Amino acid sequence: MNVLVILPLVFVMIGGPQILSAIFLATSEDWRRNSAAFVFGASLSISLVVTLAYFFGGGVTRQTGSNRPLHLFVLVFLLAAMAHTYLKREQSEPPAWMGKLETASPRFSFRLGFLLMGFFPTDVLTSITVGTYLASHGDPLWYAIGFVLLTLLFLSLPSLALLTIGDRAETLLPAVRTWMNTHSWIVSEVVLLVFVGITINNLVA
Repeated sequence: MNVLVILPLVFVMIGGPQILSAIFLATSEDWRRNSAAFVFGASLSISLVVTLAYFFGGGVTRQTGSNRPLHLFVLVFLLAAMAHTYLKREQSEPPAWMGKLETASPRFSFRLGFLLMGFFPTDVLTSITVGTYLASHGDPLWYAIGFVLLTLLFLSLPSLALLTIGDRAETLLPAVRTWMNTHSWIVSEVVLLVFVGITINNLVA
C-alpha cells in the first residue's frame, strides 16, 4: 500500500536541526507554548508543500499521459537530498542560532517551525517527493495525512517526554540531542537510498 511506503520518509523530515530545535524548545522558558507553536507552524508548511507537489504532479501526469517524468523528477530530488545530507554529515555542532531557542517566544517558535519544515532543503525535497509519489500512483491526497501526523508526533516527542516523565526527560533530552546530531545523517541516507531504489524500479518497470 503506497501510504505505508511514504511513512519512512518521516525520519528524513526530523533528522538534524528539526528534532534538535524541538528539543531546545522543550527546554525553553515557555516550553509548552513554544513547542505547540513550533509544531503548528510545521503542520502548515508541510501540508502546504505536499499539497502543492501533489497537484503539480497530477497536472504533469495528465499533460504527458505518463508517470515517467514524475519518477525522473522524484529521482533527481532524492539524489540531491542524499548529496546534501552527505555533505553536511560532519557538522557536529548545532547552528549558533539554536542557542537562542531557550529564550524563544511562541511567535518565533511558530515562524521557525513553518520555515524550517517548509523550506529546509531536505524537508522540502521530502515533502515534494511524498506529494509527487502519491500523485504518480493515482492515490488520494489524504494518504499523506499519516506522513504529516507522524512527522508532527516525532517533533512533539521532546515536549511529550517532559509531560510524562518530568525531571528524567531533562537528563534524557541532551543525550538524545547529541546522538541525533552525530547519527541522523546515516538514518536519512539509508531511507533516501531505499526510495532511490523504489523510484529506479518504477522507471524501468
